[in-house]
Amino acid sequence: MTGPAAETATRRRAAIWYDVVMNDSSPAGDPPRRPHPVIRIRPKHSRRVRTGHPWIYSNELEASPELQALEPGSVVTVVDSGGERIGTATFNPGYLIAARMLSRDADAVIDAAWLAGRLERARALRDRMLDTPYYRLVHGEADGLPGLVVDRYGGICVAQLNSAGMERLDAALGEALFGTLPIEGVVIRRDGSGRRFEGLDSAPPVSLGKIDTPVRIVENGCGFLADPLEGQKTGWFFDHRENRARAAALSANCSVLDLYCYLGGFSMQAAAGGAASVLGVDRSASALDLARRTATENGLADRCRFLRGEVFEALEEFVAEGRTFDVVIADPPAFVKVRKDLKPGLRGYRKLVRLAAAATAPGGILCVASCSFHVDAPMLGEQIRRGLADARRSARILHLGGAAPDHPVHPHLAESAYLKCLFLQLD
Repeated sequence: MTGPAAETATRRRAAIWYDVVMNDSSPAGDPPRRPHPVIRIRPKHSRRVRTGHPWIYSNELEASPELQALEPGSVVTVVDSGGERIGTATFNPGYLIAARMLSRDADAVIDAAWLAGRLERARALRDRMLDTPYYRLVHGEADGLPGLVVDRYGGICVAQLNSAGMERLDAALGEALFGTLPIEGVVIRRDGSGRRFEGLDSAPPVSLGKIDTPVRIVENGCGFLADPLEGQKTGWFFDHRENRARAAALSANCSVLDLYCYLGGFSMQAAAGGAASVLGVDRSASALDLARRTATENGLADRCRFLRGEVFEALEEFVAEGRTFDVVIADPPAFVKVRKDLKPGLRGYRKLVRLAAAATAPGGILCVASCSFHVDAPMLGEQIRRGLADARRSARILHLGGAAPDHPVHPHLAESAYLKCLFLQLD
């Protein structure tokens, strides 16, 4: 269901949700709003959350039958062992991250109006930094909305619900997005890998309002096509905006190899920046189809070519042929999604650097990125050093970048500083 009927249905669901589940303030004459259930922190375990950490772990809470009986995602009042009320959170019994702080106000009413306030604050920050309506609008805990990611594609917003609390707030979120932003459609996605840590199943996306796919976005002056319904994550990766601009500035008159190119973000901007030729490699046929369309629409099809295949296999062929490129960009998906995969994932980064370095011409530029938050910058740097040694190449680091500023970092959550991107010149 799309169009006005969908919006009306969303608002009707939101109204029922607020009155029945969220205990929203009632109109005059109705019974007063019921207080939220209470969760109590064990003695000597409240300091961390008091100093600003947005999570409370299950072993930090006093257990009780009432606690375990709460529905996943319930809004609760957080109380310390002495009875002092600390704030408002969502609660998910039975999981490591048991509570996610929403507000330091223990009396906060978590409804569409509250969500709209957080969304408006996030929007104002992005509008200060960017002059086009294409950006990450909400970056989870860093924007005070734990378990939620929202990307804006002009008149469409795509929301990923990654926690039980945000799952229960879906109707209120849709209401708040339509009420806060000049948009025509919202896509709700329930396929993030983090959902399984909350006991949540994946589900097909839900469209509210008007959604025409693929959507068109603009980044660094270059137009792109993205699929918010079937594409990876929300359809596009805004986090590399500044890294793509840097790569483009280094690509004039160069041959460029873009590994794991997806929709051609690095490829297209390198070509627009004056690259002599660009080859993008990815295994997704649908993503490469959109990349080719984007190249044609930008008048860059004569310099951009896209190859479907596995990156390691393609690199091994290039190395065997002695084929090199002036600029090589390696932006793989997360090799380490859970901590138990750390060792094999690090070996993967080392191998990638070895092969990518062998495919980089003398004096050329190698750009290596990692979006695995379990792999911090020193770990990645060590694998880059080892990979370069394996390839018998020396290098100098030109720049260490991260995610664009519309992906703010929560000072207590290293997980929110997940992206690392190194630019090196190889001898």
